[in-house]
Amino acid sequence: MAKRSIVDLDLEGKRVLLRVDYNVPMAKDGTISDDKRITETLPTIRYLLEHHATIIIVTHMGRPDGKIVESLRLNKVAECLSALLQLPVKKLDSVVGPDVTQAVADASQGDIIMLENVRFLKEEKTGSEELAKQLAALADVYVDDAFATAHRPDTSVAGVPQFLPSAAGFLLEKEIRVLEQVTTSAQRPFVAILGGAKVSDKITLIKNLVAKVDAVLVGGGMAFTFLKAMGYVVGFSLVEEDYLKVAEEIMEAAKVKGTRLVLPVDVIVTNEIKAGSSHRIVDIEEIPADRIGVDIGPRTIEQFCAEVSAARTVVWNGPMGIFEIPEFALGTEAVARAVAANADALTVAGGGETASVIDALNLQDKFKHVSTGGGAFLEYLEGKQLPGIEAIDSAD
Repeated sequence: MAKRSIVDLDLEGKRVLLRVDYNVPMAKDGTISDDKRITETLPTIRYLLEHHATIIIVTHMGRPDGKIVESLRLNKVAECLSALLQLPVKKLDSVVGPDVTQAVADASQGDIIMLENVRFLKEEKTGSEELAKQLAALADVYVDDAFATAHRPDTSVAGVPQFLPSAAGFLLEKEIRVLEQVTTSAQRPFVAILGGAKVSDKITLIKNLVAKVDAVLVGGGMAFTFLKAMGYVVGFSLVEEDYLKVAEEIMEAAKVKGTRLVLPVDVIVTNEIKAGSSHRIVDIEEIPADRIGVDIGPRTIEQFCAEVSAARTVVWNGPMGIFEIPEFALGTEAVARAVAANADALTVAGGGETASVIDALNLQDKFKHVSTGGGAFLEYLEGKQLPGIEAIDSAD
């Protein structure tokens, strides 16, 4: 169902409650180490300013569990946004209350106000109608540009739109448009690349993709659960024993559907997961009983890259190995470069670790879309309805 766009709203001179996700990583010195989630919302903010709106920003940071945590205040976030826009951003010390109501009443067209971390209020996580009404009372319309939070039924995400005309900002619109294309009208061959540690984190995702794609390339720690389910000895590699049966079921479902489930044919093994440890390449039939698999091997890299190069649609989530250690990052880096090199395909990546790899390799501009969402990205691909999207008014 199509959702109302920000361009469909009458914004001229209106007070706009803008929900964003500025849950950005902070360095130990308190500076923001990656401002991508802020920069991605700038087109929406600039559009609102062009229409002389008063902008009231709602966001969260971290998991303060309904308590005030000084290190999770949004002062640095407001300073970062102000620097990016080259405009003042008035940061308040409360989310709702008389001081907030007064600050909004005193604001002029074109002013930008940032409320305090909405997760300082326990009501944010309880779907509180009272908090939703208090936030809604601050504005004339609601714009959601927080895809990364769209899978959460939080009050400021799913509750406020019940009391205000609502629409999707440009970032949320883009995320929906790309992921809808991937899930409903992807060009073939369609290849999914899945990595990361655990099968258990991605059961629903794998099952849903197996029914939609031509091939699923499985790397990372999760590959060893599949390999053990096939009867291979995997040494001390990460295996979820409780999910061996699930792995068997997924492989059977792929066979029935005619989807190729492509697993590693060789891996890098080591005796210790640390930089500088001794390691070597072995075929999967020859994994030593006292070693740990930490990356895909060169023959697997070649096979995965060939699949990616021939694809017309590629979705990638999760590293192929322990990419934080340079010796065990070669598989992940090779896959990233192969996806980036396929300029004719719709190439989509999502998840925090995946985005970090793409950023580190400076490949952002080579992907058609790098999602700002982790959990939301996965849940959309799993076929779930996301509360933050469902709550937005439908297009007329």
